[in-house]
Amino acid sequence: MKYAPRKVYIRESGGYVELSYTDFCRCRESDQTYMDKLFIPIQGCLLEVLREQYTDFYRDKERWRYLQKLDTKNSLLSLDGFTDREGNPLDFIADEAADIAETVVNAVMVDRLKAALPLLSDSEQELIQAIFFDGLSEREVGERLGITQSVVNKRKARILIKLRKIIEN
Repeated sequence: MKYAPRKVYIRESGGYVELSYTDFCRCRESDQTYMDKLFIPIQGCLLEVLREQYTDFYRDKERWRYLQKLDTKNSLLSLDGFTDREGNPLDFIADEAADIAETVVNAVMVDRLKAALPLLSDSEQELIQAIFFDGLSEREVGERLGITQSVVNKRKARILIKLRKIIEN
């Protein structure tokens, strides 16, 4: 077994008895009937079930694995994969109130920015590339270029002013 379950629940006289995993192991060594019991994992615990429940559980589990394998093979995306770090589903519903004029203005500004970037010097392009496209911090850029973070910050500010002037003309 890959892990030791927190608890094991054994069916006895119409209900369940809770055992620690070590107690369960001791009982299994001393009483042969424990070897014939069937368990399914639920939330880090083992729960004794009837043979029919056991087969249904593992048949469903195997079916789910098979479907996931098919999805991967056929390059299908599952909505289960679109969650944030906490497991909350991401919102994919389009915003009906999206301002088309704003979208057009943003697209024009991106085009102007793309045209303005080649007008910068190589060192200016390198700095903009590192900060805005490679996602490096000013400190990391400074270490890469052998200058301080404050110098990187001042250069970045000057370059952004220069870009703004180029774009506005």
